[in-house]
Amino acid sequence: MSLNVAFYTLGCKVNQYETEAIMEIFQQRGYNVVNYNSVADIYIINTCTVTGRGDAKSRALVRKALKKNENAIIVLTGCYPQAFLDEAMSIPGVDIITGTDERAGIVELVENCMRDRRKIVKVNDIRKNHRFEKLSVLRNRDRTRAYIKIEDGCDLYCTYCIVPYARGPVRSRPYDEIMHEVKRLADEGFKEVVLTGIHISSYGRDIGDVSLLDVLKGINNIDGIYRIRLSSLEPRILTEEFIKEIASLDKLCRFFHISLQSGCDETLKRMHRRYTTDEYRKIVCNLRKYIPEVGVATDIMVGFPGETDKEFEESYMFVKAMGFSHMHVFQYSPRRGTKAYGYTGQVEKRIKEERSKKMIELAEEMKVEFNKRFLGKTMDVLYENVTKDGFNEGLTDNYIRVLIRSENTLKNEMYKTKLLSLKGLDMIGEIV
Repeated sequence: MSLNVAFYTLGCKVNQYETEAIMEIFQQRGYNVVNYNSVADIYIINTCTVTGRGDAKSRALVRKALKKNENAIIVLTGCYPQAFLDEAMSIPGVDIITGTDERAGIVELVENCMRDRRKIVKVNDIRKNHRFEKLSVLRNRDRTRAYIKIEDGCDLYCTYCIVPYARGPVRSRPYDEIMHEVKRLADEGFKEVVLTGIHISSYGRDIGDVSLLDVLKGINNIDGIYRIRLSSLEPRILTEEFIKEIASLDKLCRFFHISLQSGCDETLKRMHRRYTTDEYRKIVCNLRKYIPEVGVATDIMVGFPGETDKEFEESYMFVKAMGFSHMHVFQYSPRRGTKAYGYTGQVEKRIKEERSKKMIELAEEMKVEFNKRFLGKTMDVLYENVTKDGFNEGLTDNYIRVLIRSENTLKNEMYKTKLLSLKGLDMIGEIV
């Protein structure tokens, strides 16, 4: 009788991709994948350690699994044990601990543990790793868009961020492997691919003879793929020359998530970000100059140590002037192991919450204003799923969420759709 294995993923799209890849390895070996709320023989928790909250949730998931089956094999993998191994090793009930490398061998570790019932710790020094981990997803569960991990690691060491310590240096996936996977996905009927990684702007830097632009051009020439999306980019890759080049790629979505973090130069310096607000403004202006109707999204942090009322207001006004189409707002969370953890001038919780609320309200206002510009226009929409209240839901290439009523399920279908009216932060449309 085959054994049941359950997975839980915390954190980013890269983690989700890696969980899918590990899941497939277990399935190929004859294991049954079940829901994490089910009774399973093996529970695998792919962790996130960006905030302390993620660590706490990882520990809670271990306890939850043991309540379901006290005899189960518990595997803790990913960023949390990679960055804080001693802490991860102290969690009661964990049988196997791995980091952010060599996870293709987790099945063997599980089977060894089952046979000997001994604790296994396999966490390498990620800072010395210069190989891209060979994990790939053969069967994407989301039948509309396929995520492809093209890079791992980050060398920037922003003062608030634990990621370089958990993911190691930049490692790029070989160009030919990326093209092979995209061609296979096109053959399976996927219309959209999303390129993801820890810091995809650095793609190719470790290889030397290939860049992110080369990857985009290569995918743009693959038949069957209609859309290419990018995950978050660092601003400085978006030179005017780079923007001119990507503007000519007809499959590249007109939507760019460009990390900002703060609209105040003094705050950016303390964060060890490598650009100024003037440089950022020029990038956004060039995107809008060369790519009409482009959507520009960003991340904004409030309450970074030392952020005064004046600095917050500068950040707020800069964001407002940029008119982002989407903005993710989050409060600074002190992270042990980072430089900013020991900074003076920690902002009290009440002030962070007030600033966060003000930024979120601005984010919603900007999104509505962006959407209004497209009322009455007809745009291509790739439909993804059906909502609970019966709408077919899809996205334009510049990331406007569109809802339509239809007797048929339109998943993975692209239709020209007229945008008729606003529905909260989304749009109501009809197929032309």
